[in-house]
Amino acid sequence: LLNGYLQSQSVDSQWLDARKVLVVETNKNEAVIWEESQKRLDVWLHAHPTKVLVVTGFVASTPDDVPTTFRRNGADLSASVFGALLKAESVTLWKNVDGVYSADPDKVPEAVVLDELSYDEVTELAYFGARVVHPRAMGPAIRSDLPIYFRNAFNPAHPGTKVHRAARSPRTVKGFATVEGIALVNVEGTGMVGIPGVAQRLFGALREVGVSVVMISQASSEHSICFAVSEKQAGLAHDTLQRTFRFELDHGEIQRIDVTPGCGVLAAVGDGMVDKRGVAASFFSALGKANVNIRAIAQGSSERNISAVIDSDSLIRALRAVHAAFYLSDQTLSIGLIGPGLIGSTLLDQIHEQASRLKAEFKIDLRVRGILGTKTMLLANPQIDLARWRVDLAERGQPTSMETFLSHIDADHLPHAVIVDCTASAEVPLHYPNWLSRGLHIVTPNKKANTGTMESYRNLRAVARARGRHFLYQTNVGAGLPVLNTLRDLVQTGDRIERIEGIFSGTLSYIFNSFDGKRPFSEIVKEARAKGFTEPDPRDDLSGTDVARKLVILAREMGRDVELEDLTVQSLVPTALQGVSPEDFLKLLPNYDAEMEGRLHDAIKRQHVLRYVGFISPEGKASVELMSYPQSHPFGSLSFSDNIVAFTTERYHTQPLIVRGPGAGPAVTAGGVFADLLRLVSFVGSPS
Repeated sequence: LLNGYLQSQSVDSQWLDARKVLVVETNKNEAVIWEESQKRLDVWLHAHPTKVLVVTGFVASTPDDVPTTFRRNGADLSASVFGALLKAESVTLWKNVDGVYSADPDKVPEAVVLDELSYDEVTELAYFGARVVHPRAMGPAIRSDLPIYFRNAFNPAHPGTKVHRAARSPRTVKGFATVEGIALVNVEGTGMVGIPGVAQRLFGALREVGVSVVMISQASSEHSICFAVSEKQAGLAHDTLQRTFRFELDHGEIQRIDVTPGCGVLAAVGDGMVDKRGVAASFFSALGKANVNIRAIAQGSSERNISAVIDSDSLIRALRAVHAAFYLSDQTLSIGLIGPGLIGSTLLDQIHEQASRLKAEFKIDLRVRGILGTKTMLLANPQIDLARWRVDLAERGQPTSMETFLSHIDADHLPHAVIVDCTASAEVPLHYPNWLSRGLHIVTPNKKANTGTMESYRNLRAVARARGRHFLYQTNVGAGLPVLNTLRDLVQTGDRIERIEGIFSGTLSYIFNSFDGKRPFSEIVKEARAKGFTEPDPRDDLSGTDVARKLVILAREMGRDVELEDLTVQSLVPTALQGVSPEDFLKLLPNYDAEMEGRLHDAIKRQHVLRYVGFISPEGKASVELMSYPQSHPFGSLSFSDNIVAFTTERYHTQPLIVRGPGAGPAVTAGGVFADLLRLVSFVGSPS
């Protein structure tokens, strides 16, 4: 038909029935008999000179001229065979995709088309499941040093992927592939140690029953051999080895033959791995950071392939993790936000504004996939449209279910997931250990988790270390200011802390910077709450509780065992107003303005200003109180909602190290949380 069409268009063409020239063995491999095939083809071409040759694919003949077929991947194999016989410059295999991808695009949407691959690389990828090519099609091309192009019949303008001997690429790892439906068989016993021929008996027995082994891993102690087979053949493999080693099993020389079903193989492929150190470290580090357990490992001496057997339910997560780790795709973070209040909503807006730039310039893909409020939550896949999340939460929100929310955020197909707790709740942090245990990271401005009992404080960090998860809370002290990071740097580099003092509350900084006697104290408190500078209940700030929590966190970061009740705190909340509702508190506060005005006038007489200050001694003892300072003092010259923290240390003894800047407000705090999210991306990333 094709030849008839070409001739109807005045093309000088002939068609060739491949059965007349192509001769193959009759065994399962259908190996080409090259010398005879070449001889027959040369005779045919001499008798049928033509400019265009149309050849039937998939068919051949046996040495007895009996028609036969290539049973597996016959079309591509036919093309490469005739390319070799015709001594072609190249062969193009037309597919329905643009070429060979760095990973299966159905599993890794960010997979890219590879410009070129070596024969060895594409053979490895093909063996491990790259559907665009079958390894048998590479044989004739390798034999004849014949370049092969994989191109898209539906997108012929795309150059596709070139496969040839001398492929060059700046990428260390070219691609990743997976094989599903694998079972891991483990043969273990002390009687195997130092006994020649055990492996020969084992794999010989499997060969006799037709079991194909995908991957082999043996301990250098010879105490165990494990290998991967198709799950469909796992039972046959187990029964065969039970029979083969019956004597050793009965006499305790082999202790067990175990089969672990429900596994898959993940392979990293690249010729550049030979010359690059640390590739295996990056590969396994990426899997560890993605909370993927590895059951077996194999790497050939060519260093072109690293393979790992993992559980099937972790296979896509693992594939995406290593693909992103070698910068073949974006570093993707699945984000679930709890508490879309003032700080939470500001954070969502900030992520929306920066998401496209982060993805384009830094290959960081922040996917907010869930927002959970007190009564309703919004879930989406692949991510929530942050341009309209408020509308969608109101119109499409479903009843809040913490377990449903967590399961959605902790998706198997995404390598890293984080919960961002933007609440001020004391209840939410109680879940942190469980979240860390299930493999979630946590980022939060909520100070409650770090100011509970020392036992819970230590337990939280122990769980995070044990599970390799990150718990980030830079905004607990100073909002977006680098207070905690500065303290950690001082402590970890061996500096001795002599004293920490500062104005730690942006709320109270704003209040006392504004409190100049022209307006009542209560009016300024209401204004601060309206601007989002206070906690939902302003008494958390005025009571000194918020400052006290920050001091506890700083003292604990210094390594001191401090409980919240150990602090001496001067409260600015009148005793009579401690038990009323937040709304009644604001209504009744004007009745107590006179007392605060009296303290202000006393300070003004001495040319001082009022400041609410926290102190920590070298022993970790802490106190919070309202004090007055000269206007020339660093504490006296603050403006708006600035925080200021002075570290007096062994190194910074003559003049303290000072961190100063805005310490309150939703934009500043949300920006600090945003910075922690980006810090988390750098922690879980693993450069090639």
